[in-house]
Amino acid sequence: MIRLTKLDGGEFIINADHIEIIEETPDTHITLTNGNRYLVLEKGWVIVERIITYKARIARRADTSPRQKYLKRRMEASYQPYCRLDRDED
Repeated sequence: MIRLTKLDGGEFIINADHIEIIEETPDTHITLTNGNRYLVLEKGWVIVERIITYKARIARRADTSPRQKYLKRRMEASYQPYCRLDRDED
């Protein structure tokens, strides 16, 4: 979701995934996939930058790299498992 400004100065939040067309004639018109149109103060490149920032924030939150594991301990060397699986029976 991105925050935009109406011509009267009021702000609203729009779902960036539903934007179909951004037109600058000279005002900026946004057309959604459902046909709704909005007239906003921001220029087209500003809207595109906000969409990129929004999508990047989602991608960072969805990062599944090993350093972001939920149960990973910060200090693995000091972690002692409850049930040891070492077999010293040999």
